[in-house]
Amino acid sequence: MVDEITYKGTMASEGNQKNFIKILGLIILILLLDQVVKFYVKTTFTLGDGIKMFGLDWAQIRFVENYGAAFGMELGGKVGKYILTVFRLVAGGMLFWFTYDQFLKNKGRFFVISLAMITAGAFGNIIDGLFYGVLFSDSSQGVAEFLPSAGGYSTFFDGYVVDMFYFPIIDTHWPEWVPKYGGRRLIFNQFIFNVADVAITTGTLGIVFASFRSKKSQNAPTEELD
Repeated sequence: MVDEITYKGTMASEGNQKNFIKILGLIILILLLDQVVKFYVKTTFTLGDGIKMFGLDWAQIRFVENYGAAFGMELGGKVGKYILTVFRLVAGGMLFWFTYDQFLKNKGRFFVISLAMITAGAFGNIIDGLFYGVLFSDSSQGVAEFLPSAGGYSTFFDGYVVDMFYFPIIDTHWPEWVPKYGGRRLIFNQFIFNVADVAITTGTLGIVFASFRSKKSQNAPTEELD
């Protein structure tokens, strides 16, 4: 009897390991996709250049770099950047641990996958900040070179995050009669982002959806048996 329980416990443990390997595979896949796209953009375009996707004005690849936090904000020059990168590393490690912890607690496949996507996205941008300064030449001077003989454009921990997806769905001008803004250019969705950002956003929406579904299930009326 004891041997049977031990056997079942071992099988369950092996099953958990195989399932978490799939979660790890998803994280690695997102990281690879993110870095491949960034490498292509970085070694193909100069800073500010890009192309239209499928010939569409509202769907573009436009190469920009983000030195600081989200939406281009900067935090006190290099010192602020070092602090931000350390914070990202700690946060990324905690995210990975939390993903594994929630997996062990059987919090639901959809929820764990969403956490894994956020974790992968966080590490995708961490890689840029850690290594790109020493791996690439300066993109503002031309198409960047990978592992340049003269050295990278900066130092370890001081790389720029590469962004490229740009979807200005509406690009027009405010009507002249609009107070203060009349005649000014109006662009809806000016943000430029990358694969890692998409993973983070998708994972966050997934967690919101999973939480909503869980609350809805808990609040559902139960049928009483006679």
